[in-house]
Amino acid sequence: MGTLTTTSNTNLTIGEVGAQAREYIRQSISESTLKAYLSDGRIFADWCNERGFEAMPAQPATIADFLAHQAKVGVSPSTLNRRIAAIRYAHEWEGITSPTGDKLVSATLKGIRRATGAKPEKKAAATVDKIYSMIAQCDAKTLQGKRDRAILLLGFAGAFRRSELAGLELSDIEFVTDGAKITIRKSKTDQEAQGQTIAIYNGRLNVVGILQGYIQSAGITEGALFRPITKGGNLRPQAISDKSIAETVKKYAQLAGLDPDQFAGHSLRAGFITSAAEAGANLFKIMDVSRHKSVQTVKGYVRNAEMFKDHAGSSFL
Repeated sequence: MGTLTTTSNTNLTIGEVGAQAREYIRQSISESTLKAYLSDGRIFADWCNERGFEAMPAQPATIADFLAHQAKVGVSPSTLNRRIAAIRYAHEWEGITSPTGDKLVSATLKGIRRATGAKPEKKAAATVDKIYSMIAQCDAKTLQGKRDRAILLLGFAGAFRRSELAGLELSDIEFVTDGAKITIRKSKTDQEAQGQTIAIYNGRLNVVGILQGYIQSAGITEGALFRPITKGGNLRPQAISDKSIAETVKKYAQLAGLDPDQFAGHSLRAGFITSAAEAGANLFKIMDVSRHKSVQTVKGYVRNAEMFKDHAGSSFL
């Protein structure tokens, strides 16, 4: 990659800066976003190569045709937004004016949204009743069962994103009288890693007790909290992947008699927020745990949870 376009439209040649500066430039976006951009960029480049189009620099008409083809094969509008962002990023990195701002591109995307609908597909919330059913399927006699039960309970109790849960280390946890304080060193809404600390309440689910039992059984004294387990039952030293978190949720949803296709890693986070709203918890107290910065986002969960509570038609329907 040769140049990076700054917000002032001044091109900086990457070769003119030192290795440390290049690394900081690379870290200006998250690893997951960069990985997604690289994947989307390859998809666009392959599509162009198959048709004899130039991917860099791309013409607005080429991008419009690409979007139309993607929509036709079932790619969602939200994914198309990310692919446009990837194309924009690639052009700006090379110091080329991005064609993604052309009206031809925006009109095509707008038409796709109107034709297919832009409502995002949401996974089911693993509410507290479902959590009870799911953890009942964990074999508490095995290390994997203890680990998986701790993943489900902690993910739910802390409204964790799957990447946050996978990235936890033992040093992030402070056990206290009422439960535990957990520091999330970096998250989707904290890309500069300032850190956020949340409280895990140890109530009827005994989240902290089960977490402590897993840590003791696993013999973890430092490093990654949740780790892969071999077929022989041995714990590996590295952290579990966020994909494995999602697979764990799906696995126990299916064992509990639920549709696994409706559940994913986000189901734990959505489950806590929904359960808290159904229990009448204060909106801002919910946000203390979920760490949402937007009240409107959380209000969406609350509205769904309270849709029939004090219904306008309850007195006459």
